[in-house]
Amino acid sequence: MHANQTTGFDSAIKAVAASRRLPQRVEAAAKVAADHADTVDIEARFPKEAIGALKAARLLGVMVPKHLGGEGLGLAEVADLCFALGRACGSTAMIFAMHQVKVACLVNHHSENAWQVDFLRRLARDQLLLGSSTTEGDAGGAVRISSAAIDPIPGGVRLVRAASVVSYGEEADAIVTTARRNADAAASDQVLAVFERADYRLERLGSWNAMGMRGTCSHAFTLDAKGRVDQVLSVAYADIHAQTMTVTAHVVWGSVWAGIASAAVERARLYLRRAAREARDTPPPGERRLGEAKASLQTLCSLLSAFITRHDTLSNTPSALAALDFQTATSLLKVQASELAISTVMSASRVCGLSGYRNDGEASLSRMVRDVLSAPLMISNDRIMADLGKAALLDRGLSSLNGTL
Repeated sequence: MHANQTTGFDSAIKAVAASRRLPQRVEAAAKVAADHADTVDIEARFPKEAIGALKAARLLGVMVPKHLGGEGLGLAEVADLCFALGRACGSTAMIFAMHQVKVACLVNHHSENAWQVDFLRRLARDQLLLGSSTTEGDAGGAVRISSAAIDPIPGGVRLVRAASVVSYGEEADAIVTTARRNADAAASDQVLAVFERADYRLERLGSWNAMGMRGTCSHAFTLDAKGRVDQVLSVAYADIHAQTMTVTAHVVWGSVWAGIASAAVERARLYLRRAAREARDTPPPGERRLGEAKASLQTLCSLLSAFITRHDTLSNTPSALAALDFQTATSLLKVQASELAISTVMSASRVCGLSGYRNDGEASLSRMVRDVLSAPLMISNDRIMADLGKAALLDRGLSSLNGTL
């Protein structure tokens, strides 16, 4: 990093730390993320500057309840943060989103366990970054199946896991992971466990040289962790998955993708305005495509907003969150949001033409295109739709338009 870049980064960090209002804190952190987004993408490196800015802005603990030192933000507010960061840097936004998914699980399911409550307090105080490990080599993307099991050892527990993906594992302050409850448990009888950096050792099994989301550094690792029994949540992961994990993930991921799409549309709009000034009396091509992109983006944002509203009305009723109709809607949200985000970005790229196809220049949409193409692959849309097809066999459906008959 050049001296002038360092000075600019330090100034931005100070501005973030000095600001107390949430919008100002987010804006300052997002600016740092945007300033380094291209370098993070080109070098496929962890966005240390942006994550540093998020920590300085004290945004990593925003979902932690106020009595534990956080700000007690809800899903709608965190989705807005993910959208703002998605406009700046897809990798930074996805790291922030993955972190908040794990925070939400701990906030909602700690069951007043003293160690877990204290961990949340320390997370808010020290701005700890939580990494995620929910997939294994044998299970692929099937997050509701685990191979490795929690094993009892003198004074605690141990987990040895061949993880096909550990999101930003080498940079995390702790890792939240799924596992079988014990060696005799079925693959679907899972628990969620938290291991701090001092608790585990990571050995790389594979590198992360991906098309997009390159800064998430989601390498494959062997995770060898030891900890206290209290570091394993007592609530069954099946309940955590149904009530918190899936819905939070699909909303914040969708918000990241919407942010990326919004950035692409804005870049296309500015490109078209420049082209119009230069063309003078000749209308520039691309106006129709820009209209398509903006309409698609609006549909995406409306979809997310409507779902968040529905979730908020049910958030205090675990049985409603676990009901088949809401679980189906949650799954469809992910599928629809990912597809809409791609169509939005691709329409924007048609506006910019070859200028958008380039890897350089003000109109380049290369990073946005590559980042958003990951959306249907994060928990495969094909897997989701296949599971919905199986569930549909058990559902008799509605007998009237509004379900009242």
